[in-house]
Amino acid sequence: MSSEINPPANDQTSAPDEAFLHECLYFTTNRLSRAISRIADDAFATTGLAPAYGYLIRLVIGKPGITQKELSEKLYITPSTLTRFIDKLEGKRLVERQVQGKTVLVYPTDKAFELEQPIRQASKKLKETYEAILGKEAAALLTASVENAGVQLE
Repeated sequence: MSSEINPPANDQTSAPDEAFLHECLYFTTNRLSRAISRIADDAFATTGLAPAYGYLIRLVIGKPGITQKELSEKLYITPSTLTRFIDKLEGKRLVERQVQGKTVLVYPTDKAFELEQPIRQASKKLKETYEAILGKEAAALLTASVENAGVQLE
């Protein structure tokens, strides 16, 4: 596949009132999100974790004592969603929280460190899978375009 991202060919079987779906960023990015989520779930299945939990653990291992606020900002999730994620990971004994005044710090456990390589391998498998489908250049271009669009729309 070339490094260009081309719109799908005009499907003559689609009714005219459905054509807007293929030109709608909301619809197409949700479709993409569902597709990449299936691929990510498959790649991370060996870890026993959802991809979001794997990425959270990678951040905590990379910066032990990271604040919950910083984690929610890096993962682009609300503080309440992050709290649920951390509650679940604490239940699995993968992270620990320490409260310092009004700040909550998150630390990896030994069990989290044991998962570091399998999580990295899952991340690598995910990238290799979508690059095999899209091509390396197109995957990099799409990733950069989506990241840039996210920044502009926030």
